[in-house]
Amino acid sequence: MAKRLALIVILPLVLVSCARREVKVEEEVVITPEEEVIAKDTIPPEVVKIPLELSRVHFDFDKYDIRPDDAKILEKNAEVLKVYPKVRIKIEGHCDERGTNEYNLALGEKRAITARDYLARLGIEEEKISTISYGEERPLVPAHNESAWAKNRRAEFVVLK
Repeated sequence: MAKRLALIVILPLVLVSCARREVKVEEEVVITPEEEVIAKDTIPPEVVKIPLELSRVHFDFDKYDIRPDDAKILEKNAEVLKVYPKVRIKIEGHCDERGTNEYNLALGEKRAITARDYLARLGIEEEKISTISYGEERPLVPAHNESAWAKNRRAEFVVLK
């Protein structure tokens, strides 16, 4: 009984003393977009994970010229790349499954180079862009129909750093 009485008397004192402790509240720091850009410029690009969203472009069958709608996509990609001038990218050229491996590798290369040259005309340094062709080896859609083939004829943009 004495132990219960001691707990009944001591427990409220412990709880009250804990409740009286001061709690320090840290101030929330809000970074405005202007400050964020400055912060990114002061940190090496290898350290910062850059949220780049570069969209792929597509090509017509057996072609490597830039279509008008895809030109708009490349213009948006160039705008994003201008915000991050130290970033390097790789453009991957792809084809559908029709044609020989050799032909598709050459066509994929032309597609990647055409996309690179278009970005260069928009002010992106060619030295920051590498190209590679995968031909038909990496389809986006593995089906064997016109819809799939149209999606597989593309250039992909990969951020290197």
